[in-house]
Amino acid sequence: MLLPPHPVEEKKRSITVAPFECAWDEEFRFREAGRGCITFEASAHNDVTLVFREQPGSQHYHYKMDNSRHYIVILGSHRNKRLKIEVDGKTVVDVAGIGLCCSSSFQSYWISIYDGLISIGQGRHPNNNILFQWLDPDPNRNVQYVGLSSWDKHVGYRNISLMPSAPQNSILWSQIECAYVEPDGAGGHTRKQESKDGLDQRALANFLENWDFSDSIFVVGSERKVVPAHKVVLGSCGDFPFNLMMSRPAIELPSVSYPVLHSLLEYIYTGSTQISEWQLVSLLELSSQFKVKPLVMYCEEIIGCLKMSDAVSESSKKIQLSSGGSQAHQFYYFPFKAPLNTQKIEQFLVNGEHSDVNIYVNGHGLVTHAHKLILSLWSMTFDKMFTNGMKESSASNVFFEDVPVEAFFLLIQFMYSGELKVDIEEITPVLVELLLLSDQFGITALQFECCKRIMEFLSKHGHMTVTSEERVLDAILTWCMEACDCFNWTSVHELLSTSRPEKLFGGRLTAINTLLTFVRFPLVQPSVLHLMEKSNLAKNIEAFRQLVAEAIEFSNAGLRMATNTCERFHHRRSSYKELQYISDGDNNGVIYYAGTSFGKHQWINPVLAKNITVTASSPNSRYTDPKALVSKNYQATCFAGPRLEDGKMCSWWMVDIGPDHQLMCNYYTVRQDGSATFMRSWVLQGSMDGRSWTSLHVHEDDQTICQPGQFASWPITGQTALLPFRFFRVMLTAPATGVSNTWNLCICFLELYGYFR
Repeated sequence: MLLPPHPVEEKKRSITVAPFECAWDEEFRFREAGRGCITFEASAHNDVTLVFREQPGSQHYHYKMDNSRHYIVILGSHRNKRLKIEVDGKTVVDVAGIGLCCSSSFQSYWISIYDGLISIGQGRHPNNNILFQWLDPDPNRNVQYVGLSSWDKHVGYRNISLMPSAPQNSILWSQIECAYVEPDGAGGHTRKQESKDGLDQRALANFLENWDFSDSIFVVGSERKVVPAHKVVLGSCGDFPFNLMMSRPAIELPSVSYPVLHSLLEYIYTGSTQISEWQLVSLLELSSQFKVKPLVMYCEEIIGCLKMSDAVSESSKKIQLSSGGSQAHQFYYFPFKAPLNTQKIEQFLVNGEHSDVNIYVNGHGLVTHAHKLILSLWSMTFDKMFTNGMKESSASNVFFEDVPVEAFFLLIQFMYSGELKVDIEEITPVLVELLLLSDQFGITALQFECCKRIMEFLSKHGHMTVTSEERVLDAILTWCMEACDCFNWTSVHELLSTSRPEKLFGGRLTAINTLLTFVRFPLVQPSVLHLMEKSNLAKNIEAFRQLVAEAIEFSNAGLRMATNTCERFHHRRSSYKELQYISDGDNNGVIYYAGTSFGKHQWINPVLAKNITVTASSPNSRYTDPKALVSKNYQATCFAGPRLEDGKMCSWWMVDIGPDHQLMCNYYTVRQDGSATFMRSWVLQGSMDGRSWTSLHVHEDDQTICQPGQFASWPITGQTALLPFRFFRVMLTAPATGVSNTWNLCICFLELYGYFR
């Protein structure tokens, strides 16, 4: 358990150290020998100097005369040009351009020592904004006192705090509040605190050389620079000697330069990297050493081409190395891309290799051995759990209550594979629980997948026509009663006259509210709706009563709604306006409707009115103009240019209908510009967040568009037509026709239709 910060007394809060002197105090002492951290602010022209010794020195102590064991860290050495670290009087680190001083204002720094690992950074939060790290091969585990020193000019120190140090995992550090005392202007004191804000959803690239969740380190070069890494990532794409790691999990690479190691790790964590041409051979040797086969093959291929062209091997030209694509998955957001091997990652879940957290469910026991990094990549809930500074941040065992075990394991399994490996014919009860869990843990891709599976299951009870809605309701009620024979809703109405819902539905009562939203009540005959309104179901189940009341209201208004399936994921239900396709280029679509401020005034360009946002895969230009795409005017030249995404070429136009709007799209129209670059393979996609995309209509070798200026329209069918989205994009997935610029998406008009909210 981490101890709270140990604030220095206010009298030591501001110190000016004269040239060639050093300030010591019993308060400037680590709680544990060899492990501690000091945070401070300093103002100086040069040589902000900190001394770490086993015993305190005197005011006139100077490290140049010290014969005992010690560490020295000098910020702004050599007239504020370099960072230096000395061990027992010998320089071990001397690097230019980092850790410099400022004489015009106070700058915040921190220095941490943990069993010989010296970390230096800026700011008040240790292990954030790391400037440099060095690992002592023969650590002095007895240093305990800190001296604040100077060289030939005065150095000002203030807001000094000493606190425990953490091992190679900044999660523990990032949540410690740096507390210090400041005068409140009235003779008293106030306690000032700074704490870490919430994190955004992170990608694997965010963990490149990041101490969060790191469980291995590289010690590289003669300067012994320390670089953090993660076993679960490295182990999924190569063969790294983790079994050789004893008390200190370090891979020593004394003959390897840091830029070469950085390129290797960048390739592993992001799928691409850049390296100077003359360093290619070194990168090949390093990737061969650790058997990162895709990178080995890539380096060998490039080196072979350079030899054939007699290129100069000492060239400083940058070479781009890419994994050349991503592994095929049905979800746009999948955190593990080539060169990572998904099968190996799945195997780590099976065998628990490299696990750093054990997941338990109270009343059941151990569910699985997992990896904090992988869980955090998918779920902000897990990420905050492991980084909030509470016991889960450092604990190896995490316990959950009131969680369905089988569904919980499927959720974790999904985060390792990106696939929902269930049979909907057999485990529909688990699927409903999984839907609720995916919402609880904020895993959007899994929410949509569960939604589709449940709808497919329900559709087996009928063709989802007007006459089938009662059969869908009957199927839901039968399942919730765990009955072998099918019960219709009128039978359940009679049963509720003598029984309570808690007894009739048991543990599945809570699932009814979710499942009832799959019934399109507005499509039920009005006479039946009025019977439902007076039934015992409406009297005992509030969700049923509300849905029936809404359907009656819509029926009276002559409206018919589509399903509200995915709105439940956002915990609200509201009516939709039908924007129906009639003919190509008509004024009935959502983009035209946005130009009227959704029915409030005459039409103006919706981009200029800022009612929608249109973006392209290429930067805006004369011929890539978002306003033109929705202007309704024919454009001779209007295109979105190509870009590389996940190693694949594509081009797209994207429309954002706004955070307050959603559309269940059932038709769309495009218009070719004046060119003969006709698209043949493309996809219309929808998204709620602009990151996770669902394909609504996939076109492969579609020959529909064959004339400049031609309109073309297509329906959206199946279950995806029932899903609401905020973002829509038309994306070219293969080259268009023509002899040049075949990756340009040459359309000058886009319109969307369906049920709009």
